[in-house]
Amino acid sequence: MRIPFLLFSLLIFQIMTIKAQNGSINADQLKAIESSFEMNADNIALMNAISNNKISDLAVNRSVAGKTDHLFTYRVKTTGITNQKQSGRCWMFTGLNVLRPKVIDHYNLKSFEFSTNYLYFWDLFEKSNLFLQEIILSVNSPLDDKRVEYLLKNVVGDGGVWNSLANLVEKYGAVPKEIMPETYQSENTSQLNRILVEKLRQDAMYLRGKYQNKKISTLVMENEKLEMMKDVYRILALSLGVPPKDFEWRYEDKDGKISDFQKFTPKSFVKEAIPELNLQDYVLFMNDPSRPYYQLYEIDLDRNVIEGKNWLYINLPADEIKPFAIASIKANEAMYASCDVGKQLNREEGVLDPRNYDYANLFGINLSMDKKQRIQTYQSGSSHGMALVAVDLNKDEKAQYWQFENSWGSTNGHEGYLTFTDEWFNEYLFRVVVLKKFVDPKILKILDQKPILLPPWDPMFLMDE
Repeated sequence: MRIPFLLFSLLIFQIMTIKAQNGSINADQLKAIESSFEMNADNIALMNAISNNKISDLAVNRSVAGKTDHLFTYRVKTTGITNQKQSGRCWMFTGLNVLRPKVIDHYNLKSFEFSTNYLYFWDLFEKSNLFLQEIILSVNSPLDDKRVEYLLKNVVGDGGVWNSLANLVEKYGAVPKEIMPETYQSENTSQLNRILVEKLRQDAMYLRGKYQNKKISTLVMENEKLEMMKDVYRILALSLGVPPKDFEWRYEDKDGKISDFQKFTPKSFVKEAIPELNLQDYVLFMNDPSRPYYQLYEIDLDRNVIEGKNWLYINLPADEIKPFAIASIKANEAMYASCDVGKQLNREEGVLDPRNYDYANLFGINLSMDKKQRIQTYQSGSSHGMALVAVDLNKDEKAQYWQFENSWGSTNGHEGYLTFTDEWFNEYLFRVVVLKKFVDPKILKILDQKPILLPPWDPMFLMDE
């Protein structure tokens, strides 16, 4: 028996409608959801409070508020708080904050700061060169190739990590802040970045349009790249100033004695001011429970200088990183560290504690993901670098509190510092860089492994800002 065409069409329409509505909320389901929220006195009071106030203010956990004294059994000798202003250069300030106590000690100074503007110039310069070189190497790949997409979405920016600083210092040295002070653009970087990104994207499309699928040596494209880099240099010089090739510098020590002027290059200054420095002596650790521990990993394109090193790290449980960090602090050695700083931050008190804000009980919901799940769902990841400078140990030599030296100025947090609980360390601290001499030799052997190469677009490897 043949089904009439009109009836057949109606059946097809109904089937398609049912499929289209699969998973949608129907009227009965919506009624059940709406009825689950009762307009009783408790909910009305909560609605009035939450809808008219800052949520974090209502979620403050009074059982822990004001209970942190910011006192530590061991602290690295630090002087002064730096301020990255409206820029994403936390990694640079942090790395230099690890090194500057050594300069202060070497010259017996009251205070000292490196020029972040000097290194920022070369950071953007080198990132631009790396970007254009990668565009040349991928010129025959389609625009929707994963690597090309990553490059065009992440052209250049302020972000970086410890190895970014090491790459710069090894190639360009460093200078005191007064030799190349900050400019408006170095402290307010968004417009400079936008202009530089637009220019580089234009250059990228020019190279792809001219040379894609052409049998031509990369040397020809690299010669074009050098012309493009002249524009990059011009943009940076006009915005940040011209970096010095050499300079004269003198200082006043703690006793009021003024030194003679001495002539330096940026590289000779580092060698003179920190004679013991060997940037290859540092080991980079990660606490990432979403991946196997006791493995060596390398993040592709996680660098700023073509010939520099990518982020190469050992993945360890948090409790196995802590003894190395404690030994470092006891020896007066600050460490580069990075974390998810926005999670459970009480900015006014300068305290990071997983119990600071009780959002679950405020809303009557369950918020119980662990660190691994937060990483896998993009809920948490490393976002900010700070120097790890203090630890408070109990009578059993177990850490209770730790402290960061931040780069948000002295009016943020506790006089510029952020104190965090050991529990917060477990949940939200990701990266720590430690001198090899403080690390268990058995762990150092992991460095002999062939690293597992990870892609730069992995959620765990965003640049610290």
